[in-house]
Formats: sequence, structure tokens, C-alpha cells
Amino acid sequence: MQQRVDNFIGQFKEGYFSPLSMTARLTEELGELAREVNHYYGEKPKKDTEKEKLIEEELGDLFFVLITFANSLGIELSEAFDLSMSKIEKRDQNRWTMKDEENK
Repeated sequence: MQQRVDNFIGQFKEGYFSPLSMTARLTEELGELAREVNHYYGEKPKKDTEKEKLIEEELGDLFFVLITFANSLGIELSEAFDLSMSKIEKRDQNRWTMKDEENK
């Protein structure tokens, strides 16, 4: 995915946005995702005039911007994910109630 995004962005002279702009874009996309989640699961129904969007579409947009951010900083997302998961697995291994073996 990171290579596909890099191939796309690499076609343009402007290239990647600055880290500050990327942060703003992430925030914007997260807001759009939050709005859709609120429409589907919250107390704020969509207006008749609002375009129908899917949560899947908004997650995809957020993911694209996250990938462009990582690429612009030379961060390999699979390595970043492995670091995070290792930390979370150790830190949170006893945080919640485990499912019974027969319920798995």
C-alpha cells in the first residue's frame, strides 16, 4: 500500500505535503469519519440534503492520508505497527477479562 501511494504521489511536482499539513489532513479526515459514525450509530441523523457516504469510505480516506504521512517521513508502517502491537500486547495483557476457552 505504501508503494502504491508513493507511485501515485510521485507523479506530481508538489509531492507530499508538510508534516503540519498532514496532521491537519488527518484531523479533517478523522472528523469526517466521526460524522459518519454519528449518523449511523449516534443521535444525529443525516440531513436529507447530505450526500450518502459509507464508514468504509471514510476509513479508506483516513488510511490514505495516514500512509501519505508515513511515506513523507520515511516511516515503514508495518514496522511502526509491530512496535505498537508489541507494546500493547505487553502493557494490556491483563487489562481486560479474558474469554473462556469454550467461548472462543
